[in-house]
Amino acid sequence: MAGDTKERILETALALFAQSGYLGTSMHDIAKELGITKGALYKHYASKQAIFDAIVKSTAAQYEADTDKIHIHVQNVQRDIPVFTGITEDALFEKVRQIFEYSLHNDAISRFRRMMTIEQFRSPELAALYSKRYVERILRYHAGIFRALIAAGEIVAEDPDALAMMYVAPVITLIGICDRQPEREPECLDKLQSHVRLFFRMVHGDGSQRCV
Repeated sequence: MAGDTKERILETALALFAQSGYLGTSMHDIAKELGITKGALYKHYASKQAIFDAIVKSTAAQYEADTDKIHIHVQNVQRDIPVFTGITEDALFEKVRQIFEYSLHNDAISRFRRMMTIEQFRSPELAALYSKRYVERILRYHAGIFRALIAAGEIVAEDPDALAMMYVAPVITLIGICDRQPEREPECLDKLQSHVRLFFRMVHGDGSQRCV
């Protein structure tokens, strides 16, 4: 039961953080939403920071477990190089579509990103975490994939870091649009497909149907 209560606290807190921001939500707000006293809340978590830290840990673990099912391991680029070697244009888009829709529709992942979007302009610490989690590690992962594929002669020999920027930036932009305007998701999916297919063909140079 204690584990269930702690999980319910995290879910409720994250929903409030996504709505009002971390700084805009108090322990009183969390307790009130849960229908318990602040004293009862403090028995499970010593502070709002402790709740936030637990949310960071749990969402990271959930993301890794869920994306493992589609063979995406942002934390381990070497593991995924074989996945992208020889991938077709259609298969690449399907993989990107899956991670795109997962990012938008998984409640915990979506709420965490929304909270970080709010707080990036109010907290230097959370701004740094936002950059690390949603920009820097994604760029590093894709640059690693491109670097390996360039070395293998799979794609054009251009700067892998620049290729990662070109590839990732539109995806981040489209997720942001859907966060702000969910009704535009079909339009954004069309744009995502156009982007992935254009990039795929661009990095091949010879028009072949192999790899990213």
